[in-house]
Amino acid sequence: MSTGRTDRPLAGRVAVVTGGSRGAGRGIALELGAAGATVYVTGRSTRAEPATQYGRIQALSGLDRIPGSVDDTADELTALGGRGIAARCDHTDEAQVRALFERVQAEQGRLDLLVNNAWGGHEVFSGVFDAPFWERSMDEWDAMLDRGARNHLLASRAAAPLMIARGTGLIVTTTFWDRDRFLKGNLIYDLAKATMTRLAGAMAQDLKPHGVASVAVSPGWMRTEFVLAGHRTDEDHWRERPELAGTESPRYVGRAVVALATDPAVMARSGRVWRVGDLAAEYGFTDIDGRRIPPFELGEG
Repeated sequence: MSTGRTDRPLAGRVAVVTGGSRGAGRGIALELGAAGATVYVTGRSTRAEPATQYGRIQALSGLDRIPGSVDDTADELTALGGRGIAARCDHTDEAQVRALFERVQAEQGRLDLLVNNAWGGHEVFSGVFDAPFWERSMDEWDAMLDRGARNHLLASRAAAPLMIARGTGLIVTTTFWDRDRFLKGNLIYDLAKATMTRLAGAMAQDLKPHGVASVAVSPGWMRTEFVLAGHRTDEDHWRERPELAGTESPRYVGRAVVALATDPAVMARSGRVWRVGDLAAEYGFTDIDGRRIPPFELGEG
């Protein structure tokens, strides 16, 4: 499962990956495609109508345009062996979210996997990574809680009945977690990610009697498009930047999601948060460069 996989363990399965234009969502969608799944790639960025909410991070990263779209990801995962379906959706809009899952049910008659990844935090990125909470803008609350954790709840509410009706399914929520350590200097981000982790665990309690699993998955420091741009490099040249030596590709978390989705005993993992590095060791997968990157850990102090 680490590289060069030729089997399609998720053939016939249907997934929705929210926030799939770039970053973790794109990496997850691509790996699901490589495993043969039909994947609805959702988000606000399309080729015809790119998202316009990322002006701050775009300027700080020196980008002429925001990379990625739901169309690009859908095409890429199709080329890898799956079936990608681009579906524009603003995940803050409950009516659009409901319509998305009604479409999935009408077109596929099933939903096996939901990956909650839509995230508004990049909309307010300021380049400041360490500041006391009284100096941080409350705009971060709106972006990270109202357009982050709430997005996950809305999608899960719409997806759960489809899975419950079949008595099986998996909801994966991407988060950040390092054994309950606080992320010093970014209280609202820390609070938002803790909320997502708690959400996944709480949903698991309600879903358990229905045979549906819910887990949170925590990647490490990913070489997303924004990280690469911020370091003035790209995926072909990142090794020239020593500070990026410990990073992982977004497809590493994708391989973790595939491992969970193909695990017949995944219910035993429901209700908990799992670090990608730990899952790699347990399931035996590697990143795209063959490395098995250990779990990301916060420094002391």
